[in-house]
Amino acid sequence: MALNARQATKADAGSIAEIITELQRESEPVGFRGTWDEPRVLQQMERQGEAGAYFVIEDTDRGGRVLGFAAIDFNSEEPDQASFGAWIRAVNRRQGHASRLAEECLAFARSKGYKRIRARLPENNEAALSYLSSIGALVPLTNPGTTFELPIYQETDRA
Repeated sequence: MALNARQATKADAGSIAEIITELQRESEPVGFRGTWDEPRVLQQMERQGEAGAYFVIEDTDRGGRVLGFAAIDFNSEEPDQASFGAWIRAVNRRQGHASRLAEECLAFARSKGYKRIRARLPENNEAALSYLSSIGALVPLTNPGTTFELPIYQETDRA
């Protein structure tokens, strides 16, 4: 499998929406409420402007099929802070794709001067805890002076 991790473009909005729909069908969906169709993903991309970005990982052997995506987003209340999240299709998990996306997001965060990166930790999700802990250790190594936080995910906070 030949993989390519890159910043998403508007042309990727349909694939991102498709992955969100897959995630919402899982027994314990994480992170998305409501309909996330292509127009809503495009709206989010536009809202981010230059301060945030989506990234995708694609299988170039399969015509560029998007296997997962990640987002780094700004916090207008705390301009030195960004939020991070990564989502991978169920069939493609535990293959290092989310870690590769995290590297792309962290490089982007470094280029924008973010000093603190936060991620939401879903309740009772040991796989997410393990993953976020591993990239949390990566943050200060790749972005000196940056901190990483894992706030507990509250049911009322779901976006």
